[in-house]
Amino acid sequence: MTESETGTGAMLRDLRDVWRIRLLEEKVRDLRLGGDIVGSVHLCIGQEAGPVGACSVLEPADALFATYRGHGWALARGVPAAAILAELLGRATGVNGGRGGSAHFTAPEYGFHGENSIVGAGAPLALGAALAGRFDGTGRVALCVFGDGAMNQGAVHESMNFAAAFDLPVVFVCENNEYSELTPIRDMVRNDVLADRARAYGMLGERIDGNDPAVVRDRVGDAVQSAREGGGPVLLELMTARLVGHYIGDAEQYRQPGELERLAENEPVTRLQAALRAAAVPESDIAAAHDDAAHEIEAAAREAAAAPLADAEAVRRHVHA
Repeated sequence: MTESETGTGAMLRDLRDVWRIRLLEEKVRDLRLGGDIVGSVHLCIGQEAGPVGACSVLEPADALFATYRGHGWALARGVPAAAILAELLGRATGVNGGRGGSAHFTAPEYGFHGENSIVGAGAPLALGAALAGRFDGTGRVALCVFGDGAMNQGAVHESMNFAAAFDLPVVFVCENNEYSELTPIRDMVRNDVLADRARAYGMLGERIDGNDPAVVRDRVGDAVQSAREGGGPVLLELMTARLVGHYIGDAEQYRQPGELERLAENEPVTRLQAALRAAAVPESDIAAAHDDAAHEIEAAAREAAAAPLADAEAVRRHVHA
């Protein structure tokens, strides 16, 4: 392998990709606060390492199911930033023509099979994609993402049991940011090491560092390969933290004094930049990772804002009851 594929080259690429998600989310926040985006919006600022690492090991036919905090997962899966922003802005050029908004958009042509505003509801959908992969010749692996609070949902319990019983190729990814919406997960369960639950289903489970893209890439890569080769489902608990509220407008009164400052010392951008400086990478290269991402997101925002609004007369199309 070349240096661009390993070592500092890989870290610079990860830093750029983390910045892409961070800057996209900051742009979404600004547009929401300015009134250009309407409706509920949930940001993944601080949790970017998970999608960057995990999506890098997925194949085109693999199926990704995210939560309502899914903008970063969509971007990492290859959905263009302009199409994401256009969707959130209610533009005709959005991935769903402006119908899906922040919490419901989907882009199956990129292997991104949508967000879900029902907590844990992506898990049974992932089962269907994995089961179909046995019969359609794709060898598909389904990767299902949810938060720590979703681990207490019945649909997630039933999905893990079903996946294990039938050895389905599903990788369950729990993004544990230590808050179930506004409540600390430690107050919701007796054992807050959620990966321990995997043993009860008869599948592998592991808690990993969810703020390091390289660690996520390695462990998700192993899980995906095992699932693809018939090893059955895996549960990975990614330890991370969101540096913003559960939703835009969240007063975050549940935070402890100094908590955000402590979390900021361990978030992906800070850690990657520190590692690159320790490896004597020039500051110009580190800055370029940010500047490249910023150029992309700013250009995408201009393109999305210039697109025509979605046609209100078409609101009933693609609606089924």
